[in-house]
Amino acid sequence: MHWVKALGLVVGATALLGLGIILGHFAIPKAADSQAPNPSDLQDLDLEILQAVLGQLDASRIRENLRELSKEPHLASSPRDEALVQLLLGRWADSVSGLDLAKAYEYEVLLSFPSSTQPNRVEVVGSQGDILHSFRPGEKNLTGEQAGPDVIQPYAAYAPPGTPKGLLVYANRGTEEDFRELQAQGINLQGTIALTRYGGAGRGAKAVNAAKHGVVGVLVYTDPADINDGQSLPSETFPNSWGLPPSGVERGSYYEYFGDPLTPYLPAHPSSFRLGSNNVSGFPPIPSQPIGFEDAKDLLCNLTGPSAPASWQGALGCDYKLGPGFQPDGNFQTDSQVQVSIYNRLELRNSSNVLGIIRGAVEPDRYVIYGNHRDSWVHGAVDPSSGTAVLLEISRVLGTLLKKGTWRPRRTVIFASWGAEEFGLIGSTEFTEEFLNKLQERTVAYINVDIAVFANATLRAQGTPPVQSVIFSATKEINAPGHSGLSIYNNWIQYSNRTSPVYGLIPSLGSLGAGSDYAAFIHFLGISSMDLAYTYDRSKTSARIYPTYHTAFDTFDYVEKFLDPGFSSHQAVAQTAGSVLLRLSDSIFLPLNVTDYSETLRSFLKAAQQDLGGLLEQHSISLAPLVTAVEKFETAAADLGQRILTLQKGSPDTLQVRMVNDQLMLLERAFLNPRAFPEERYYSHVLWAPRTGPVATFPGLANACFKAQGTDSSSEAWAEVKRQLSIVVMALEGAADTLRPVADL
Repeated sequence: MHWVKALGLVVGATALLGLGIILGHFAIPKAADSQAPNPSDLQDLDLEILQAVLGQLDASRIRENLRELSKEPHLASSPRDEALVQLLLGRWADSVSGLDLAKAYEYEVLLSFPSSTQPNRVEVVGSQGDILHSFRPGEKNLTGEQAGPDVIQPYAAYAPPGTPKGLLVYANRGTEEDFRELQAQGINLQGTIALTRYGGAGRGAKAVNAAKHGVVGVLVYTDPADINDGQSLPSETFPNSWGLPPSGVERGSYYEYFGDPLTPYLPAHPSSFRLGSNNVSGFPPIPSQPIGFEDAKDLLCNLTGPSAPASWQGALGCDYKLGPGFQPDGNFQTDSQVQVSIYNRLELRNSSNVLGIIRGAVEPDRYVIYGNHRDSWVHGAVDPSSGTAVLLEISRVLGTLLKKGTWRPRRTVIFASWGAEEFGLIGSTEFTEEFLNKLQERTVAYINVDIAVFANATLRAQGTPPVQSVIFSATKEINAPGHSGLSIYNNWIQYSNRTSPVYGLIPSLGSLGAGSDYAAFIHFLGISSMDLAYTYDRSKTSARIYPTYHTAFDTFDYVEKFLDPGFSSHQAVAQTAGSVLLRLSDSIFLPLNVTDYSETLRSFLKAAQQDLGGLLEQHSISLAPLVTAVEKFETAAADLGQRILTLQKGSPDTLQVRMVNDQLMLLERAFLNPRAFPEERYYSHVLWAPRTGPVATFPGLANACFKAQGTDSSSEAWAEVKRQLSIVVMALEGAADTLRPVADL
């Protein structure tokens, strides 16, 4: 075995030589290092390029983008949806204004559709089953755009088929509290049909709550009090104003979760494991159907029973009663029932995401992602095409500079057009599932612009605290639409503001729920995210959203006539999003201010102390560890901020910059705990998970305390409170560790 000994000597000598080379490398003074940094590696955001981009973003081009995108209905997986996939691929492969790479990623996902041969129906039937009245199956064709073959009938996606029949009751917004109120009024809900209105609870939650109380079918309508400021006459609504017309019906997904229903946590490829039909959760348990408020009026204004509470009343011109059943002097017989006939079907369909990529020159492995979904319920001029029109204009301007050779970002920029968002954020969720590890390791931030323009009064921004500073910096440098002479920032602060203990009066940055494609990025992957839009003056309207939302009246002419004549607000959103994008992609140091999280944490802590502290003390639970954890985070965040300022004043090398930027990028990931909320799907972020408890504090703690009230200290409910408190403390301490110098253990 001498050859083994000889081989060992060779290997040993080689190892020693290698170790010597490594030690020798680190022993050489920096001045003697022959690999001097490339000057371009430390080139900061080019303000001339930034101003050039903002100046080239063209309102008229955004207008023409929107006209093209919304000229036909483009439901997910439809032929027109596929045509838009090809349009995007063509734009991003253009020889003059295209990007480095354009590619479509296809997924096989479960979608829900109404029957094309057997429309869903809502009818009033007599005691013998005879049909006394049938309600409108679709919307009135007011502009010639509501009756085409590709206009999908109003329906509740994923609601099960069935033909339930029963006495009608009015259940307000369909919350758990609303159904308990009906029971408190002595109303027997067993076997009834519940008429509910949008708002208060999610679409699917209304059906879930109803089924718990024995209701067999749910109708949902939009009350004019909630969307039209009480106006309901045809002369007061579209096409004569921006208001929802009486026949308008809000379509939507009634699926409880997001992502493909059959492949949770797995990308929906043909080879992926799929749940069996009996194991799928999150679908409404009972048949459900949305209707227009003119049909709701016929039902609600003929109900019998006690009057509804004052807070349940609306603007249909009658006293809302609770039922069950119809009044004797109304339009229907007293023993008449409502029958809901639903013929929805589930289908596996192919749906695509389209990505356009500009490779980074210095840090190609760091991604700034800018996305919006492509699919709509009908024409979708506002939702989502206003956002896609803006996205296409930003990518055109940047692509033109790229092709001319005058600009390339420091970091990689990814433009994304997500598929099947309307059915439950499916495309973006599948993308995060497929590329989970790569995205968590490399993504700097996610920018979402879905509905770019709700209306033309002011900017509305939502996001996690670190993105606040970059949004503020961008908006201070851009003029607001109109002739006020104000910046977008100063205009914004007039409409929505708060007093910060650090900055004084500043615009309000909203938090992110799960209403658009940012959901998987923030809640599942822990990526700093934001959503940008222009919106309306809330002092002038109480509309919960723009009135034609998810209806066949959301058209190009609606946008041009009522929301943004001249498209200056679209241009303002393009300039804001474009500026934020360039600042994130080109700045040497990432413009993410982690110290802004300190204010949020301090606010959560204060709420916990004031509103939960006494209750917790009664059960021998101390908030002291939480106080210490918040203080540790505040110190670590402030220290990192000082280190960055010191580096900015000096001449940092690329490794120092990279280390600090990774700390800024990875902070959000430190707040993830995939076991924190086992009852929730994809929600792992311990600061932004859904909060069911009334206290505006850490959601897990708030929810657990809410459930534990009234139970014994030894109960599992209070054990869960302790667990949630430990989860938050651990997350905050981990976040503080993430921000400390990387050499510190």
